[in-house]
Amino acid sequence: MRDVTTAQPLDVTPTPLALLLLGREADPRSERGVECPGDLPSPSDPDLVERARAAKEKLGDKVFVLGHHYQRDEVIQFADVTGDSFKLARDAAARPEAEYIVFCGVHFMAESADILTTDAQAVVLPDLAAGCSMADMATAEQVAECWDVLTEAGVADQVVPVSYMNSSADIKAFTGKHGGTICTSSNAKRALEWAFEQGEKILFLPDQHLGRNTAVRDMGMSLDDCVLYNPHKPNGGLTAEQLRDAKMILWRGHCSVHGRFSVESVEDVRARIPGVNVLVHPECKHEVVAAADYVGSTEYIIKALEAAPRGSKWAIGTELNLVRRLANRFADEDKEIVFLDKTVCFCSTMNRIDLPHLVWTLESLADGKLVNRIEVDPETEKYAKLALERMLALP
Repeated sequence: MRDVTTAQPLDVTPTPLALLLLGREADPRSERGVECPGDLPSPSDPDLVERARAAKEKLGDKVFVLGHHYQRDEVIQFADVTGDSFKLARDAAARPEAEYIVFCGVHFMAESADILTTDAQAVVLPDLAAGCSMADMATAEQVAECWDVLTEAGVADQVVPVSYMNSSADIKAFTGKHGGTICTSSNAKRALEWAFEQGEKILFLPDQHLGRNTAVRDMGMSLDDCVLYNPHKPNGGLTAEQLRDAKMILWRGHCSVHGRFSVESVEDVRARIPGVNVLVHPECKHEVVAAADYVGSTEYIIKALEAAPRGSKWAIGTELNLVRRLANRFADEDKEIVFLDKTVCFCSTMNRIDLPHLVWTLESLADGKLVNRIEVDPETEKYAKLALERMLALP
């Protein structure tokens, strides 16, 4: 029997990662683990809506508020424009007279807005802890190591990186520096076609599912043409031969929300709602996309429901805030719109932008205090902008 009186004490010193997850440390190159300075108003304050309205009115044309589709309704009501991440970044760039761009979204989106706006404009994120788990799955150091692996395998000169918009500025800069482009869920096919004109292989970052679905479903490749690079394994868990044979080298990243949907979810909703149309985002797993009736970006989803006939039935596989908003919007047209999964799942980091954070931000700006500014350093901005410009130049 073990003598507990002489046992060595356990080492309970928290690791840096544990501290990040607990929110007790900050990593300036990570999209999480940072705190919001200042005192937030109480979420129970009955005057929050009026305070936000008053501060926004005081700022006038000096402020431009962007609201991502996945934001809470309490925040969306104050957005000057709504949309997906790239549309909002372009909307910000089209408003050079706005001194402050308040981006109600997540960190990588605010970075993109900072890259595309002028130096005279300040991009503000109401809560600096509003990151993106997918974007966090590919760090600059990991991607640089991956490129070394590709170089050692003798294929780097054949590889063109294509990075999803949902990536950090560092990853966008890496993409620009290595001759690649950015893509959205709407133009991923065009981006891949362009990349294959430049080289023989694609390194797709950081969402494996969008890369796989675009390659297989939209471009007719086989699943065997794709390999999965795992940054947590030596050489990505791949042999040099696998890298030489592959056409698509997919980064092992995913969206925590869209990755939850399953084939069982699709089968269940079809059994519960006869005649239902299943419409999912291409960030869903390949088998879910294959089982769905329609696949498309958030903008595609919205337009599809706008064009849907009265009385039609839809199960939507995307973030719950958007699905609920659409269900309410089209209720008077007798369109039945339900969330694909029985389990409620919001994007937890998107939901960090709440009304107290927005009020604090707007009131601070109205008082002449610049808070939570997102700034991309000049070197990173230079190459990230190059990658974004290549996307904008796509036919």
